[in-house]
Amino acid sequence: MQVTFNPDKWCAIVNSFAASSKAASLWCRAEARLRSDGISFNTYVTGECGNAATLTYSACKSGCRKLIAVGGDGTIHDVLGGIMSFVDQDESVSLEDFTLAVIPVGSGNDWIKTSGVPKDIVKAAALLKSGRISKQDVVKVSLLDPSSLPQEKTMAVSYMANVGGIGLDAQVCVRVNAAKKQGKRGKILYVTSLLYNIIHRAAFSARVVCDGEEIFSGPYLSIAFGIGRYSGGGMRQTPGALPDDGLLDITIIPDLPLMKIAKEVPKLFNGRFLAVRELVTARSKSILVLPEGDVAPVEVDGEVIGEAPVRFDILDHQLNILIP
Repeated sequence: MQVTFNPDKWCAIVNSFAASSKAASLWCRAEARLRSDGISFNTYVTGECGNAATLTYSACKSGCRKLIAVGGDGTIHDVLGGIMSFVDQDESVSLEDFTLAVIPVGSGNDWIKTSGVPKDIVKAAALLKSGRISKQDVVKVSLLDPSSLPQEKTMAVSYMANVGGIGLDAQVCVRVNAAKKQGKRGKILYVTSLLYNIIHRAAFSARVVCDGEEIFSGPYLSIAFGIGRYSGGGMRQTPGALPDDGLLDITIIPDLPLMKIAKEVPKLFNGRFLAVRELVTARSKSILVLPEGDVAPVEVDGEVIGEAPVRFDILDHQLNILIP
């Protein structure tokens, strides 16, 4: 049976666990603004009915094509995942059929720093009436079966809306997410976790191949991949990334002495990080990371999804996003 739907109606996916579980109450302020602006919408709240990805998939299946992610970067990641799950199983729809708006109630809120969406909840809600539509790339992240190489058999797939990382990045996320489960919030979580993992760092080793060309081989601390510029509560590992240029920025931090790392850490936050001469950087449509020795954890939009080997590919189609 063909599903009919109102193309002007939005579906809000509210992560009730965001902002120390205060997202539902904060959402009430956004709801009031949407109603006063005459915006038509349905609300789906995470919890007993499922997580953000499941709710998004259900909304898409019911005919919704305009989604509001109410939460932080993890919620955006899950909403994108729900959209892509539906797109992947229905050949009649395309990623370009969907529009994403964001009302930020998370702790890091890194995605909005690149897109320009205001942090103020009411102002962000007002964009549904006054904002404009832009385009954003989406990255397919494929975890590969190590025993299948070089055939690259895919074990699991995720999708990236902002920044991902391997090694130190993912270790930081593990520590931050554990703190969030204890009810802790704020940028300080990312900074303290970064410092802890730098002090207790363990180098990994890998080959990195961009668009078929090997750009790095050897020990490294971190590999960051970005279509956005900010991650980890404001760090800028890919400060030159453009979300709509069809390319993925990569920054590799080789295994460096502790004092050198400590000296350069402030540049992660002031936009001057790429001035560090030891870094290896590139832009490409496809990136393959093949571990040599111990495997490293992989994080996408702040969520740890597994371990390398892994492949990052820019999709041919782009997502519509609502911006100022």
